Amino acid sequence: MKIAVDAMGGDNAPKVVIEGVERARDEQSGLEFILYGDEAQIRPLLRSDERITIVHTTEQIEMNEHPVKAVRRKKQASMVLAANAVKSGEADALMSLGSTGALLAAGLFIVGRIRGVDRPGLMPTLPSVNSDNGFVMIDVGANADNRPNQLYQYAVMGNFYASDVRGIKNPRVGLLNNGTEETKGDELHQQTYQILQKASGLNFIGNVESSSLLDGAADVVVTDGFTGNAVLKSIEGTSHTLLHEIKAAIMNGGISSKLGGLLLKGSIKGIVDKFDASRYGGAVLLGLKSPVVKAHGSADATTVYYTVLQVQAMVENGTIAKVIDYFNEHGVDNATTVE
Repeated sequence: MKIAVDAMGGDNAPKVVIEGVERARDEQSGLEFILYGDEAQIRPLLRSDERITIVHTTEQIEMNEHPVKAVRRKKQASMVLAANAVKSGEADALMSLGSTGALLAAGLFIVGRIRGVDRPGLMPTLPSVNSDNGFVMIDVGANADNRPNQLYQYAVMGNFYASDVRGIKNPRVGLLNNGTEETKGDELHQQTYQILQKASGLNFIGNVESSSLLDGAADVVVTDGFTGNAVLKSIEGTSHTLLHEIKAAIMNGGISSKLGGLLLKGSIKGIVDKFDASRYGGAVLLGLKSPVVKAHGSADATTVYYTVLQVQAMVENGTIAKVIDYFNEHGVDNATTVE
C-alpha cells in the first residue's frame, strides 16, 4: 500500500509529518510512502528512507490562496502532485495537513468524484462520553448549502465508514436538527428526515440535537456543511476553554487546589485522553474515487500517525470501493430509488 503525502502542508510541516509517517512506517510493515515537498527540508528530518520516496518540489499551496485557482495554476505544488499520484494509480490514497479548500479542489478536479455522489463531504471522527469509537459527522464544511438528496448520500457514505473503519456494527444514523421531533427543522431537514426514514440499509434513529452529540446520541451524524462546521468549531472551542479553565483553577487556587488537582490527576488525565481528538486521525473527504484525508493544520506527529492508520484501514477494507458499488447499484438519483 502506497500513501501519497503532501509533506509541506500544515503549520509545523514537514517536521511533524515526517515524525508521524516514520512512526507508522516502523510499526506497519506493509506501508510505503511518497513524500511530496522540498527535499532539502525533508531529507535531514528522516531517520531512514526505508519504504519512503521523496518527490522534490519547491512549490506549495499557501493557506491564504484561492483554492481552485491555486490547484489549477500550481501544477508542481506538493498537494497537486500527490493528488495526481492517486489519480494515476501510483498511490492508493492521499493525506495532507494543508488548505482544506485546496484539498477539496484537488480531490474533485484530479482524484475525481464518485458517480452518483453530488458533492463530497468532509467528515471527522469526534469523541463521545459513552463510546470508545466516538462518532462521525458529515458534512463539516465542504459545502455551505445542501439538498435533501445530498444529505442522504452523506448518510450512506458515513454508514459505510463507521462500519468498515470504525468497526461499529449497524451504526446509528442521526440527522442533526433543532429538536428530536419528526416535524422539527426547516424544509431541508423535514424532507431529509422522510428520505432517511424510508431508506433501506440504514439504521436511522431520527433527529439528534447538538447538545447530545458528545453523549453518543448517534454513531453517524448527518448535517449540512454550514451547520456542521459551526457545531464542530463550537465543540472544539468549548473543549479547549474548559480544559484551560480547569487547569487555571487548579494552578491559581492556592495550595488546597493544587493538592486536590494532584489527587484528581489520574481522573483528569482519563478525561483528557478520552477527548483527545488526535487518536481519531483526520477528516475524510468522502465521495471521491480514492481515500483523501485532511488532518488539522496544527496537527502534531501523533495526529499524523493516527491519520496514516486511518487511511490504511480505509484502503484495506475497500471502503471507497463499497461506496462506489452501492451508488452504481442504486443509480445516480439515489433518493428516488430508495424503497
